[in-house]
Amino acid sequence: MPRARFITLEGGEGAGKSTQVRRLAARLEAAGQRVTITREPGGAPGAEAIRHLLVTGDVARWTPKAEMLLHFAAREDHLSRTIRPALERGDWVICDRFVDSTMAYQGFAQGLGPELVNELKEIVIGDDMPGLTLILDLPVETGLARAGSRGQGAEDRYERMDLRFHETLRQAFETIAKNEPERCVMVDASQTEDEVAEAIWAEVKPRLS
Repeated sequence: MPRARFITLEGGEGAGKSTQVRRLAARLEAAGQRVTITREPGGAPGAEAIRHLLVTGDVARWTPKAEMLLHFAAREDHLSRTIRPALERGDWVICDRFVDSTMAYQGFAQGLGPELVNELKEIVIGDDMPGLTLILDLPVETGLARAGSRGQGAEDRYERMDLRFHETLRQAFETIAKNEPERCVMVDASQTEDEVAEAIWAEVKPRLS
């Protein structure tokens, strides 16, 4: 069974996920809820060490399969040390990226296909899928321009991948949402920050009861 209090935000580069994670957490806390904010790759000490290997350096430093395995290694640590304990405490968990990013980035954009990603998803995640995934969608050029202006230093390996890669990513997230409409909601991230936050809250608020 998906975890009702586990929410993930997905989308391409520069979609505004980190900002909306913080805004959603503040809204839930104002409603009296306990919230754990986390991210992928990362979210636990071992996973953060793996994050550095994935988001820095040369674009071609990993084969797609090696890259996917690193993401799932980080995810195992993240689930074990952060996500599952927080859910067991009764927290809401809001995560900036999760397994849908692996499906989009490695499964589709890097050409591994969905089957291998799904096999590892069953092994590593099992029943601990999010109850709600919000996919922030906007034109690729807009997202890359936003990402380029935020100054994240060396953590730009994915941003430096070519335009075709990013176009495939956007299509992949659309496909994921279409295939799992009971879990995934597309949000127009080309709106203002406030409008995106309101669209997200409209999806989350009914779940408080």
